[in-house]
Amino acid sequence: MTLTNPNQELKRDLQGTSSDLKWSAVELMRIAERLSLAGNEADAQAVIRICVVMQAGEDRLVGYADEVKAGKIVREQNK
Repeated sequence: MTLTNPNQELKRDLQGTSSDLKWSAVELMRIAERLSLAGNEADAQAVIRICVVMQAGEDRLVGYADEVKAGKIVREQNK
């Protein structure tokens, strides 16, 4: 199925935001590791919990992008 320009844009936006979340979670995990090594385990665990939430959001966005590709989610063209 060929995607319309608005749907291609939507898919790219979803994939881009998903990638941003993934990159941010990786960086936060590095920060959590440094916090833990510095003896600040409570804050390290808080940052890890944030990463888990971000990774779940990343997974949802990837799923939405797949649904756009399959034609299950459609962005209407501006009239």
